[in-house]
Amino acid sequence: MNSDSAPLTAPQGYLVGRLGDVRLHFLDWGGPSHGTVDTQPAILLIPGLLSTASAWAPVARRVAGERRTVVADLRGHGLSDSPPDGYEVASLATDVVAVADGAGLDRVVIAGHGFGGCVAAAAAAAMGERCAGLFLIDGGFERLEVVTALDADEFLRGLDEPPEVVRSMSAWLGDRRGFDPATWDADQERAARDGVVETAAGRVVRAVRPFVVEAVVRAMFAYDPAPVLAAVGAPVTAVVATLAGDPAPRLAEIARATPARRGARAVTVVELYAAHNLPRYRPADLAALLLG
Repeated sequence: MNSDSAPLTAPQGYLVGRLGDVRLHFLDWGGPSHGTVDTQPAILLIPGLLSTASAWAPVARRVAGERRTVVADLRGHGLSDSPPDGYEVASLATDVVAVADGAGLDRVVIAGHGFGGCVAAAAAAAMGERCAGLFLIDGGFERLEVVTALDADEFLRGLDEPPEVVRSMSAWLGDRRGFDPATWDADQERAARDGVVETAAGRVVRAVRPFVVEAVVRAMFAYDPAPVLAAVGAPVTAVVATLAGDPAPRLAEIARATPARRGARAVTVVELYAAHNLPRYRPADLAALLLG
């Protein structure tokens, strides 16, 4: 574990039901210690594409001591149900509101990573004055077909893992460790294990079911941030990972998506020199932003 991270603690897992018998899972990391009066908004974290609530652990550990902190599993991900439908951004945002209600959160700061940023933005718009702030962590502020020059089908084909990576759990973990060995720790191993299922033959397959993968990728490519962010009254911060692609068109997308947000409602842009997985590579910086 990184030397500047908080001590290892275990969050509590809960399920909340939605209409249609869809159960949504979230991790509750708690909040300030007993006897402390917590008048600040809670922090609600949304994982990215094909990720589970454990992916936010490095950040959650750093903020839970000062704010009530909850991390949701999107439907079809982690321990949430995988119904046959409901993977549009608007529906997933309604799930996030249900998690906030089920966790007893009043006012919240919402942060979403990657595709989770799209969902977080829509949830912030739906929550109105309950949302005290919105953080778009390397996603949710751009049209993917513009910045990637791909369509949804091309993107889906690019998600396939090489055979040598999925031949065993040890190969899978070794591949994930190799992204950045300096940030590999118990939290990262848990997040990597949560993303796959080990078969009887010892191979690994993606834990998210194929129809869910296709549905959320198509929802991600259908997302246009402009009308969504125009409906968000809370302060918005866009955090751009500058190693996740040329930042120039991404910054242009932020400007295009937020023309109505001026003055006090202008979008704050923070650039971090790192790859896309900022909860892994820059957790201390994200924690500071969320607490600030």
